Amino acid sequence: MTAAAQVSTNSVRVRDNKRPQLLDSAARYFCQQGYDAAPMRDIAAAAGMKAGSMYYYFPSKEDLLVAVHEEGIRRITAAVTAAIDDAAGPWVRLEAAMSAHLRALLDGGDYARVVIKSLPNERAPARQRLIALRDEYEALFVRLIDDLPLADTVSRRHLRLLVLGAMNWSQSWYRSDGDDPGAIARAFVEIIRKGDSA
Repeated sequence: MTAAAQVSTNSVRVRDNKRPQLLDSAARYFCQQGYDAAPMRDIAAAAGMKAGSMYYYFPSKEDLLVAVHEEGIRRITAAVTAAIDDAAGPWVRLEAAMSAHLRALLDGGDYARVVIKSLPNERAPARQRLIALRDEYEALFVRLIDDLPLADTVSRRHLRLLVLGAMNWSQSWYRSDGDDPGAIARAFVEIIRKGDSA
């Protein structure tokens, strides 16, 4: 490798090292100020960069938001997948998934809050990309609920929306001195089971 190529490779490596800090900074600002109000200059400064340097990583603010969502969803998906790997039986798997989802949202910091709350306006091109990311994650719960032994009269789609809606709203209603996420997941599953058998 020539000296010039080595310098170029090292330069890319150094710049790549800033990507995690940039994502962390963006997640924090999007969480605290909302997507529209978060200033790119401040996001860059908090990551130890000049504003113009950000565009090496992300062509636009929307691309940065999508990347924060991707990382947040990756973390939540990893937590849920790990939780259901060793769970046996459809009800146990659903409870494990719900518990992991709740823990990820309640303990997941800025990324989790951005995933739940930060979407650009209706006309923004990134909105469809973010909805596709959400749908990909929700497919986990489609499979989990499809596996449940429910009566034919139960709408699995509406049950999924109910479960995810209640959990995703947990950042508003959860109290740290109340039930832990595992207990909440057990209670939710018990309500579903009793409702189905009534």
